[in-house]
Amino acid sequence: MTVRWMTVRKKQSFAFCLALTLAVLAAYANHFHNGFHFDDFHTVTENPFIRDLGNIPRFFTDATRFSTMPDHATWRPLVSASLALDYRMGHGLKPLYFHLSTFVWFLVQLILMYFLFLGIMDQADRHPSNPWTALLATACYGLHPAVAETVNYVIQRADLYCTLGVVASLLCFVAWPGQRKYGWYLLPAVAAYLSKAPALIYPFILLAYFWLFERDDGRPRSPAPLWPAFAVTLAMGILTLAMTPGTYRGGAASAWLYRITQPWIALHYLETFFLPAGLSADTDQGYVSPLGVRAVAGDVSVVVLVAVAFLCARRRQTRPIAFGILWFLLALLPTSVMPLAEVTNDHRMFFPFVGLALAVVWGLRLLLFGKAARRASQPAWVFGGCAAAVLALVGAAIGTRARNEVWRNEETLWRDVSIKSPGNGRGLMNYGLVFMGRGDYASAMRYFERALIYAPGYWALEDNLGIACGAQGREAEAEQHFRRAIALAPEDSNTHYYYGRWLESAARSAESAAQLETAVRLNPFAFDARDLLMQVYAGRKNWLALDRLAEETSQLAPGDATARRFLDERASRASELAAAEQAAREKRSPEAWLDLSLRYYQAGRYEDSIGASRKALELKPDYAEAYNNIAAADNAMRRWEEGIQAAIQAMRIRPGFELARNNLMYAIGQREKDAGHPMPAIPGR
Repeated sequence: MTVRWMTVRKKQSFAFCLALTLAVLAAYANHFHNGFHFDDFHTVTENPFIRDLGNIPRFFTDATRFSTMPDHATWRPLVSASLALDYRMGHGLKPLYFHLSTFVWFLVQLILMYFLFLGIMDQADRHPSNPWTALLATACYGLHPAVAETVNYVIQRADLYCTLGVVASLLCFVAWPGQRKYGWYLLPAVAAYLSKAPALIYPFILLAYFWLFERDDGRPRSPAPLWPAFAVTLAMGILTLAMTPGTYRGGAASAWLYRITQPWIALHYLETFFLPAGLSADTDQGYVSPLGVRAVAGDVSVVVLVAVAFLCARRRQTRPIAFGILWFLLALLPTSVMPLAEVTNDHRMFFPFVGLALAVVWGLRLLLFGKAARRASQPAWVFGGCAAAVLALVGAAIGTRARNEVWRNEETLWRDVSIKSPGNGRGLMNYGLVFMGRGDYASAMRYFERALIYAPGYWALEDNLGIACGAQGREAEAEQHFRRAIALAPEDSNTHYYYGRWLESAARSAESAAQLETAVRLNPFAFDARDLLMQVYAGRKNWLALDRLAEETSQLAPGDATARRFLDERASRASELAAAEQAAREKRSPEAWLDLSLRYYQAGRYEDSIGASRKALELKPDYAEAYNNIAAADNAMRRWEEGIQAAIQAMRIRPGFELARNNLMYAIGQREKDAGHPMPAIPGR
């Protein structure tokens, strides 16, 4: 087969691709302003790394930049790079630019699919009706409501890039056999590997095509042209494994039960292809019983599909059916073998449905039009089949537009989930968050309490219960929920962040700082915790800790506004400190040295603070404020005895000096904790 088959019907193909583009555009016209959802938050909206194009090279060397959640960080550099480009084009987090980018590549995929399908159909049974059949198969896929789950979900463009790369690579292999020796056809596949790991199944899809269609006298040719694909894929698989951070977690509660459930999921996907009525952004499907009816039904369905594929492989005319089925099963294999948190996700159908669209439409073509296409003796069948196809496509387009509306915003999405997946605790919680965002805590609590039935050990639910209780003034209950969240997930930075945030709102800043410090230690990319911790440090005038955290945050994310603000304030403080130093040297007054002492203390330069206070005492030996500053600096360095003596001296000069008394009491209390000394009487009381 040569590239000639792509140009024989050039005008017809151009018209078909234009019609396909317009039809898909009409179906998706209402989706371009849909919001960000779910995993978009930690990979897009809260991810500072996509806000700087300078990070693009780092996406290829450091997978931790993919997400702000370490357990979700995986190596998808092309996806992160594309998000950074969209952010730059939109000058911010404007959904239109992200959706427009995804949609353009979706159209490219569909056009390439049309030519791939046409090439495969021509090899099976070359006929003038094939362009129409290829168009129908591509439109069936492009307008399918299940495909809209991926097109609407910004971060799941990874599925699109993965599928696009495999389609493009196979098309290059099919259309230009003379160029195979140069390996150019593998470039799109490599791009797919850099987008999502399931693309690594590509060599086996290529092998299925080669086995079915490239035969000499009914016997397969030498598989030598396939070895480069397997070699490159093996290398990319090893690289992907090496680049995936050790913090990544698939999240499955039971790897064994997950895999046992996957045949049933395959049957569910097959059913959804024909009847996509139960689509849900977050399903409540759980594991199946290993010996239950669903497990057996799933196993039987996979066996039947494999048997049908091998039966169809016997005749050239039915090999597109065999290839489509094998594509469907192979594309499902990566997410079936790798245990993930959810046993099913509707966006996972995007890649496998390419094969199903080919198999189903070609099967219908053979069933309804195989003989009629040659004899034209059954026009009623032809007309009826065309009318049914058009009605099916119109229905699919209507379904896609309906799914676009579901993905409009958080309220529409999670309301749909609460209806379609009523046993999903996370979905109920997220719908409750919609009400909590409005200040309707009564409604939020109703959904949170329903969610507790299905997810009693879900830390995020406990945190949200704590937030809701706190907002209603139920402080004791709020703290119980926050503490339970930490008990459920002590190594998750979010549990400490939300508790720390609540503690800060309750004016318990010391405890808040401790929780936020733990959050940052557990997850260096917890930027919400970093920003709040900087504010807590500023409120406590812990300038040394604040400067250190702001500098570290700015290095991780140069665009972090909070860090930049505090660094600017640090520069201002440094300037003020320099001015105070100059004033002390020039004026040589006790007040100037005392002011310098205070500024040194605020900068964390405690020895310098003591030195400046002693300079003040040289000029004014009975300066109680200077002794008090010495006491505060000694206390900051945990030199309790020196702090006690300095505070006592300040109180001897000014018996009613409240600041000195507080420093004295603090030093005595800390000394007692450290060494077990009994608290002495306070002179002058």
